[in-house]
Amino acid sequence: MIGEAQRKALRIDGARLMRRLDELAKCGARDDGGCNRLAFTDADKEGRDLVIGWMRELGLTVAIDAIGNAVATRSGAEDGPPVMCGSHIDTVRTGGRYDGNLGVLAGLEIIETLNDRDLTTRRPLAVGFFSNEEGARATPDMMGSLVYVGGLPLDEAHRAVTIDGKKVVDELERIGYRGTAPSPGPAPYAYVELHIEQGPILEAEKFGLGAVTGVQGISWTEVTVNGQANHAGTTPMSFRHDACFVAGETIAFVRRLTKEMGGAQVGTVGAIDLDPNLVNVVARKAVFTVDLRNTEETLLQEAEARLARHLEEIAAAEGVTITTRRLARFEPVTFDARVIDLVEDTARAEGHNVRRLPAGAGHDAQMFARVCPAGMVFTPSVKGISHNPKEHTEPADLEAGANVLLQVLLTLSETDAIPERS
Repeated sequence: MIGEAQRKALRIDGARLMRRLDELAKCGARDDGGCNRLAFTDADKEGRDLVIGWMRELGLTVAIDAIGNAVATRSGAEDGPPVMCGSHIDTVRTGGRYDGNLGVLAGLEIIETLNDRDLTTRRPLAVGFFSNEEGARATPDMMGSLVYVGGLPLDEAHRAVTIDGKKVVDELERIGYRGTAPSPGPAPYAYVELHIEQGPILEAEKFGLGAVTGVQGISWTEVTVNGQANHAGTTPMSFRHDACFVAGETIAFVRRLTKEMGGAQVGTVGAIDLDPNLVNVVARKAVFTVDLRNTEETLLQEAEARLARHLEEIAAAEGVTITTRRLARFEPVTFDARVIDLVEDTARAEGHNVRRLPAGAGHDAQMFARVCPAGMVFTPSVKGISHNPKEHTEPADLEAGANVLLQVLLTLSETDAIPERS
C-alpha cells in the first residue's frame, strides 16, 4: 500500500521516458525522421523485441496471446485484476514517434519509477501493447484489443489478409509472436490510455491536457467501381463508363457531405487504385476507401445511408457497377464517467488546465470500455499533425501526461474509487 502523501509526491523521469521513445523510434526508422512499423512486419518484430526486453528487465511477467498482444504485469499486495494502461507500437507507413508508443512507454516508466522506490501497489499494475491498432496493414483497426475483449473471434483475425497478400496468422508465426496466453484475455480492473491528441484542439485552445470523454464512431468502406476501359481520344464523353470519374465524383461527394452535415462529421477517401492506370486509357476499374466518422451513432448512420444512395445513383447514371465491402465499423463509445472525472481532477490537481473532448481517432481504450471502466489522457499535438513524420509533442507535455497517468493509476490501484463489480 502506498500512502496518499507518498503517491502525490511521485514523479516519473522525463528524460528516461524520452530515451525510450527515441530508442523505439529507431525500429522502422524513416530517413525523414518518422517511423514505418506496420503490424506483423520485421520492423514490428524489432520493436516488439525491444519493448518486451524492457518489460522483462523491469521484472514484469509477460503474457503474449495468439494475436500477438503483449501484457506485462507487476504484482500487487493483493491479488485480483490489474489496473492496466497501454496502447500500441505499430505505426502507419508514414508514422511519427509518439502515436501509441507514448502510452506503452509511459506505462513502463511508471513501473520503473515504482521499482526505483521499492513501492508495491495494492492492486497489480499491467502495461500492454495491442496488435495492429492502426489497421494499416490488415483490417479491422484495433484488431488486437478487439480480439482481447472478445469482440472479434481469433480465427477471423487470423484469416485476415494483409495489403501485401499475407495471412495474419502466417505473419504472426513468421515473426514469432503467435503466443499462447488465453484469448480473449482477462478483463482488467480498469484501463487508462495516455495518447497524443493527434488533432489541433488542445494546442489551439491553449489547454495543457485533455480528459477524453469517448471515441467517435468509425465506418470504413471499400468501394469497387467496374466500368469499361476505352481509348481516351476516340471515345466520346457520352459513350464512356469511366470508373475514375465515378471515384472522383464520390471523393467530391464525401467532402460535400461533411460540409452539409457539419458538426462532428468527418469523411476521408484515403486510398485509391486505378486499372489500367494509364494516361491515355479510360479507367476500367477503381477501388477506393471511404472513412466516415461521427460522435453520434444516428448521424453516422445517416452519413452511411447518404453515401449508399450516392453510389446507387451514380452507378445508374454512368453505366457502371459498384460493389462495397465493409472494412471496419465501430459505434461511438462513451468512457466511464468516474474515469473521466478522475483524469480531469488529477490533471487539475497537478496544475494543468484541462479540456474535456472526444477522440477523433480510434484507440484500444474504446475496446476495453466493453469489459471494464476505461478512459484516456490526451497530450497536445503540435499543429495537430499526426500519421506524419512531423508529428511532435513537446517533452514537457509528454512528461506532464505521464505524471497524470501515474497519479490516475495509483488512485485506481490504492483506493476504491471504482467499486469492484459483483
